[in-house]
Amino acid sequence: MHVSDKILIVEGKTDKHRIEEVLVEPVHIICTHGTMGISKLDEILEESNGSEVYILTDSDREGRKIRQWFKRHISEGTHVYIDSNYGEVSRCPLDYLAMLLAHHGFYVDERLLMKGKFENEEILRKNRYNQPYSS
Repeated sequence: MHVSDKILIVEGKTDKHRIEEVLVEPVHIICTHGTMGISKLDEILEESNGSEVYILTDSDREGRKIRQWFKRHISEGTHVYIDSNYGEVSRCPLDYLAMLLAHHGFYVDERLLMKGKFENEEILRKNRYNQPYSS
């Protein structure tokens, strides 16, 4: 299995578990538990240590507040946005999360990728990040 140097920051444990259902690479997932502060930020910065940082929060008020913390303090982080119709990461369909994360360079279970639903279907089909699930 590919060893990842990515860190994915989410709000809670249910978000983390949902994402783990999609990924086929080991990614360090950090939960903010819905709050942000200087000590939490310092902890995250210490853990990141040169890794690529991705921020994936809910599309609600709390998610936007957490995202703002990262925009202010970790300018090199990549922000991943979910469709506001889902509201929460944990409520996103697995196939949608797979497409979203594959678009950002994560290795995902190719069986979850939606067929014919996006303009870039051909690109995703050839994407090196799409791999069959293996346990």
